[in-house]
Order: sequence, then structure tokens, then C-alpha cells
Amino acid sequence: MKRFTKFGFLLVLSIFLLVLSACGDNAEETSGETDGGESAGAGDYPSTVTIGTASQGGTYYIWGGGLANLLEEHLDVTSNVEVTGGPVHNIQLLDAGDVQVGMVTNGPLYEGYYNDGEWSEKEYKDIRVIFPMYHTPFHWWSTAESDATSIRDHEGERVGVGPAGGTPGTYNPLIYEALGIETSDQVQAGASDMASQMMDGQLDHIGFSAGIPIAAVTEVETQMDINIYGLSEEDRSTVMEELPYFTEYTIPADTYDSLDEDLETMAQFNFGVVQKDVSEDFVYDFVKAYHENIDQMINTHASAKEAEDPDAILKNQEFPLHPGAIRYYEEVGVDLPESVYPEEWEE
Repeated sequence: MKRFTKFGFLLVLSIFLLVLSACGDNAEETSGETDGGESAGAGDYPSTVTIGTASQGGTYYIWGGGLANLLEEHLDVTSNVEVTGGPVHNIQLLDAGDVQVGMVTNGPLYEGYYNDGEWSEKEYKDIRVIFPMYHTPFHWWSTAESDATSIRDHEGERVGVGPAGGTPGTYNPLIYEALGIETSDQVQAGASDMASQMMDGQLDHIGFSAGIPIAAVTEVETQMDINIYGLSEEDRSTVMEELPYFTEYTIPADTYDSLDEDLETMAQFNFGVVQKDVSEDFVYDFVKAYHENIDQMINTHASAKEAEDPDAILKNQEFPLHPGAIRYYEEVGVDLPESVYPEEWEE
């Protein structure tokens, strides 16, 4: 009996060690693969990604949903659409690995890449452009009761400037500063929050920037009379001399019901971005699916019409493209400038 018990113990021990060894081998084989919805490691083809957008009610958030649908339908990659502070925040989140795809305007991209903004703590040199989006025009609107028809009327007034970390929240204060306009208070909040405050009588003036039409503006003008305005030629020149990443822009009169004529203002261009260590094959497939199904994005938001031609990527002449994106644009015959080829590019 003792002899049998000892034999049985050794048999069970042997089986246990074999199972343990098999589990270890399996763990080594599956390391780096995605499981349970987690993003793949650096350089791996992901099964899911997080997309950094901006505040609800803004164009980035709508675009995020469109990109998520495109990724799932054409690449079988699921996405989490993350509400963020906007471009500045997206650059920081990308760098920290908290999002894998982001959207940025040209100003924050410039400031982050060169560490030239008050918000930047370092040079974000690992960011890579992957596709063009649209212009983000700056415009302002006020309640008709306030009689404000110019940004100059904001002197000494409480104004909504957009979310902290977003394009309007970052640059509206700089625009006021460049024009020497002193406001009594600047409310930093998302487009929907500011629109609600205006309709509740708590806010008379709002400045925002996003792909047009901005949903929050459309929402407000169906509830109350508002005045929508841009910048005079003189004010545009003053601001653009101080902040050179702006360009002149015209908002068509048919963008909003409250507009009677085209609106002259200024804008920044937007790009989709990732970090340089993202899978080259994933970026290639993503950019290819994006351009080959751009009608899908246009149906999501009319601003995507500006990205209909792949040559729109040439709006970027300065910041490095991801190698996966370069593969696609070269494949379709876009003549890219040497300045956008990153140090990691290999023929």
C-alpha cells in the first residue's frame, strides 16, 4: 500500500509538471498578441485602438465615430472613441500611449513638435502624420440681444473660448491677446456645454473652431437668434503675423441659416496622427481604407470633402509622415516633398 501511494504521488507530480511546462510554452507563444480588447504592443497589428477626439458637440467627436466605423468595417479593428480636450491633449495622450490614433490641428502640431507652446513640456518628435482631414475655421457667435457683431465687442465681456487643450481653448485666448482685447472672464468648456449655457442665458458670446458646420452652432440657431461673425481683414493680418500657422479662410453663406453672406475668417488644417512605432502595415491599411472609402467619411461629416483627393496630404509640407502612410501615397502617385520623410524611412 505504501509502495502504491508513493508511485501514485510521483505520477501525479509528473503530470502536474508537464501541464505547467505546457502552460509556460503557450504563454511564450501568445505574448504580444491582443486579448480581451487590449491594444497590441508597439509595432504589432492591433485588434483594437483608442481614438483621441475632442469634446462632444464638436466635429472631432463626430469624425471619431466615422473612423471607428471605417476601421471595424474594412480592417476588422474595433475602436474606443475617447472624449478628450482636443489636439493638445491628443498629442500628450499619444505620447503617453493612452490613445493610438489622434486628430490635431496645425498649430498644436507645430507647437508640440518644436516645443514652442506654453503647454508643451518637450519636443514631441515621435508624432507622425497619416492622413489629411479639413480646415478648422475660427468663428464667433453672440445672442442677437447682445448686439455683438464683432470680436471687438467682447471687450470687458464674459466669453466662451472652448475646452482646455482643444484648438479653440488654446488659440482663442491668444487671438484676444494679439488683438489687445481684454475680456472679463474666459469660459473653457466643450461646444455642447457652451451652447447650453448660451441657451440658458448664462453666456452671450462663444468662440469655437471645428470642421463646419459645427453641430453646436446649428443647435443654438434653431433655438434662438444669433449673430455669427469672423475677423476683419486688419484683425486677420494682425493675428497671422503673431501666429503664422493660421491661413485665411472663407465660410460659405449656406453653412448656417443665420448667415446672409460668406464669412471671412482664418483657419488651421487638421491631420490624423499616430506615434512612429505603430505598425506600418496597420497604418498603410488604415490610410488606404480611409481614402478608398472617403464617401463614408463625407456622409459622417461634410468637412471630409476636403480630403477627397489624396493630394490633400500636401497641406503638410513640414511634419514627418508615418512610413505606412508614405507607402500608400507613393503607391497612388502623390509627389511627396523630402521634408515629410522621417528618419526611420527605408526605401
